[in-house]
Amino acid sequence: MLDLLLPRLCVVCGKGGAQLCRACRAALPALPPPLCALCGAPTAWPVGRCRECSGRRLAFASARAAVVYDGEVRRLVRAWKEHGVRTLATELAAVVADRLPRPEAGLVTFVPPDRHRRLERGFHPAEQLARSLAAHWQLPCEGLLRRVAPAPRQRGLSRVERARNLRGAFVGRAVPMPVVLVDDVYTTGATAHAAAATLGSHVDVVTFARTVRARRGS
Repeated sequence: MLDLLLPRLCVVCGKGGAQLCRACRAALPALPPPLCALCGAPTAWPVGRCRECSGRRLAFASARAAVVYDGEVRRLVRAWKEHGVRTLATELAAVVADRLPRPEAGLVTFVPPDRHRRLERGFHPAEQLARSLAAHWQLPCEGLLRRVAPAPRQRGLSRVERARNLRGAFVGRAVPMPVVLVDDVYTTGATAHAAAATLGSHVDVVTFARTVRARRGS
């Protein structure tokens, strides 16, 4: 009945039937291989560390994303995070599960929310995505991290500025097993690093989308 009164429309193309239609889901841009073994950035040839992560001390073992964070994906993420289309988390988790291999881990966790933004939105996107992914992968999901400092806006900041903003932002509970750390978008890796550094275990980062710069070699 609710679908008759308020028909579902694809948030990308506007066609009726689903919030992410089959055609738009298939057209979501995958990250073109080869990828940096550490941070998951597309590279000209296989490398252990690319220019984007070389020389940086990163607390995670790997980072992988399902799609490129381009204009259409940005619209999709905005509908999910900023316009309250909460049920998109299930669709996006299915995309991640289809495109990325299940990590060798015993537990899924997520980057914790800023309290103000969680109250503003009424939900936490990264937690939604993590719990849906954990169900796909048949893994437990626990909130191992807590944010102890407000989250300033990161948009438009350099990698160094982002890292400075996040210094001391999280505290975590260590567990004796490999962990998957889930977030919505990987931009510079500053948030993933700051969160993973508090967990004290092997951490693989998984995100729905990733910002991609010009393809680089090593």
